[in-house]
Amino acid sequence: MSKVLKHVAIIMDGNGRWAQMRGLPRWEGHRRGVERVREIIKAAIKLKIEVLTFYAFSIENWQRPKKEVEIIMDLLKKHLQRELNNFLLQGIRFIMIGNRSFIPKEILDIIEKTERETTHCREIIAQFAISYSGRDEIIRSISKAIRQKIDPDKIDENIINSLLDTAGIPDPDLIIRTSGEQRLSNFLIWQSAYSEFYFTQTLWPDFTEDEFTEAILDFQKRQRRFGKISEFTRT
Repeated sequence: MSKVLKHVAIIMDGNGRWAQMRGLPRWEGHRRGVERVREIIKAAIKLKIEVLTFYAFSIENWQRPKKEVEIIMDLLKKHLQRELNNFLLQGIRFIMIGNRSFIPKEILDIIEKTERETTHCREIIAQFAISYSGRDEIIRSISKAIRQKIDPDKIDENIINSLLDTAGIPDPDLIIRTSGEQRLSNFLIWQSAYSEFYFTQTLWPDFTEDEFTEAILDFQKRQRRFGKISEFTRT
């Protein structure tokens, strides 16, 4: 790849619709969606991408029916328990971003154990936004600044970056959203200021390695100016 592409973020959308279209319970869509995560991580490793972020569960998702939330949390727990050895073998570092205060202790313990045990992994960072909201993340960063008594006159972008859940992680170069929706839905709203976007009608359980690669190739065709004049613009 000619252009630097360090970080790809994905809004995994359409699990429930995928299941309903097939006369299946919604949880089956979520289960198939978890399987797709594994494939896309492998694809990202092949493409030498450094960070892959999945929008797995928003703070707003806690308002879904209790049974559906319980199934999603159980799928998360089983996925992490099953995949830990694979993470270690493939060099996948697992990181969670989001508000941990909402997550049941049993699930949070498994999340934090996976984070600890994969800290040394260097092949790729797989970052999962769980119980996540971009606005909530910014509010929590402001609270941190107040608690740390940071001089307001010294607060700049670097300070804010250091207080966010994604501290130390480059901003996403490309954000992919499946299922045809074309909005951020409160995802990485600070970090996405200069991200490129790729929208597809494909529902997440059907999003293959081939389409992921297609999105990367589409990104390669774009000019990223970051507010500057294109190097190809004539004066």
